[in-house]
Order: sequence, then C-alpha cells, then structure tokens
Amino acid sequence: MVSVLIRWVGRALVVMSGLLFLGWAGSQVAGRCLFVQLFPDPCLEPMMLSGAEASHQIIDGGGHWLNEGKLTELIVCSRKTAHGWERPQQLIIRNCRIRGSIRIMGMGRNGEAAEVKESSRSLGHTERAQAAAPTDIVISNVEIEAHHRIPLYLAPGVTRVVVEDSKFTGWSVSTGIYLDAESAHNVIRHNHFLLRAARELIAVDGSAHNRIESNRFERVSFGGIYLYRNCGEGGTVRHQAPQQNVIAGNYFNTSTLARGAYGIWLGSRNGRRHYCHQDDGFPFGSSQDNRDFADNNTIKANIFSSSCRRAIRDDGQNNRIVLGFTYENAPSVFF
Repeated sequence: MVSVLIRWVGRALVVMSGLLFLGWAGSQVAGRCLFVQLFPDPCLEPMMLSGAEASHQIIDGGGHWLNEGKLTELIVCSRKTAHGWERPQQLIIRNCRIRGSIRIMGMGRNGEAAEVKESSRSLGHTERAQAAAPTDIVISNVEIEAHHRIPLYLAPGVTRVVVEDSKFTGWSVSTGIYLDAESAHNVIRHNHFLLRAARELIAVDGSAHNRIESNRFERVSFGGIYLYRNCGEGGTVRHQAPQQNVIAGNYFNTSTLARGAYGIWLGSRNGRRHYCHQDDGFPFGSSQDNRDFADNNTIKANIFSSSCRRAIRDDGQNNRIVLGFTYENAPSVFF
C-alpha cells in the first residue's frame, strides 16, 4: 500500500513539474504563461458604448456593480461608416465596480485585426489608427475584478485615456493593463494593482508619450512594467516605438519577483519572438527592423520593496533613469 502511494505521489509530481515547465516555457517563447491557459476563458456579457453617440457622457455607478455584478466586458469602440470612423470622445466612467474587463478600441480589437493589419501596410498608419480610435476617456474610481481576460485593454490607436484612483483585483491570463501599438498620450496614475497576472502588470507595446505615475503594484511576480514592440505578430507592421514614456513615483513589491523577470524592463523583446518575420516585405516599422527601440524614456523616483538587482533593466538607448529607493530607505513622503 505504501509503495503504491509513493508511486502515485511520484507521478503526480512529474505531471505538475511538466505543467510548470510548460508555463515557464510559454512565458519565454510567447510572452504568456501556458499554465494559466488551462483554465477556460469565461463568457463575458458585452456592454457597448459605440460611435459618436457615446461622446460627452458620464457613466456614474454610484459605487455599485456594473450590470448587477455579472461577468461583463465594457466595450468603448468606434464605428465605421461610409464617411469614415465615428469615435467616442470625452467620455467619463466613474464610481463603479466591474467584474470582467474594459476594452477601448478603434480600427480593431487588437493588433492583428483585419482593418489594423491593412492600414499598417502603408505609411501614415499611426496617424490613421489614432484618428479612428476613441480619445479623451476618463476611468476614475473604478474597481475592475479581472476574470481571466486582461482587465483593461487599450487597442491600437487609442489616445488620451486617463485611468486614476482605481483598483485592479482578480486574476488575468496575461497582463493587468495593455497599451497596444500606435496608442499614445495615456495617463495611468494613483491606482492600486492587487491582481494576480501571468505576465507583467503593464505592457507598453509600441505605445508612446504615456505617463505611468504614483501607482502601487503589490504582486510583481512576472514583471512590473515592460516596454517593447510586438514585431510582426499576425502579419501587422508595428510603426510606432515605445518612446517618450514617463514612469515615475511608483511602488513595486518585488519580493516575489520570479527568475528572469524585472520590475521595469525597457526593450523586453527586441526581436526574440518566433512571429517577428510575419510582417516582412515593407520598408518601414517592424518590417524593416524587429528591435523594440525602447528609447528616450524617463524612469525616476520609483520604489522597490527590497534591494533587487533586477529592479530596472535597460535594453534601449538614451533613456533617462534616476534610480529610486528600496522600501527601507524611501522618504516618508511616498507613503
């Protein structure tokens, strides 16, 4: 009986070790944890704010659950017409709780959408994507309880979104916030990140001129904030590089930081993905050069919970890095 139990335990350990290895391998190759992919993606009920009619509105939940607490994807999106893209502008979402996710999008849901890919194959793509996408959106005092999906996704071209005084809880199969290609001038400030994520908490993917300031990241296990450019995935040429971003005054709990992960990583990919050549054939953007070009960013006064040699990694050029503090020697003004 004892020998049977020992064999059973041994086999279980082998299986678990294999699953953990797949998770680690997936994070190295594809940028995501394959172990988490074993859980099914839940069905989120869509709630849509679409086109110009969604502009100049205030959605105030009075502190209550949106959609009665059902699993929900709140979608703020542009609408294509015969005359071009109609987009929401000057929209405020505040004082509510969302069990699910928020996605803001223009030409497409992500960087591989058909309209995004088609536009990316000629010059001027960044300008077209930004002109088509929602802009001037404020998300204030909102709690997003993530269930599998990325809790806040800013799709290609989205500009001037302010996310402030909000809380991110639950768990994500990927990141906490995703700033996709060609997005810009967004502000993420005074937020509290408590969620468990299978990747870095904020991905700045070909997104520029953003400010990420005065946030608290409580569980930095697989990375804090990564800047990169997702070269060629799905055949879409990425034009804009992750440049002119400011990351300042944030607190990172790096006590659980996994091997190979960093608090802040400038240039985390630089062509190290199997799909980088899917956009070959064009004399511009990631088709011409697969590197991230995470250059000319400013990193200053960030706090890391313990002395950590992997707090900041700089694989870009001309980045201005002013080293922050550890929890033990941080001035009290930060708390």
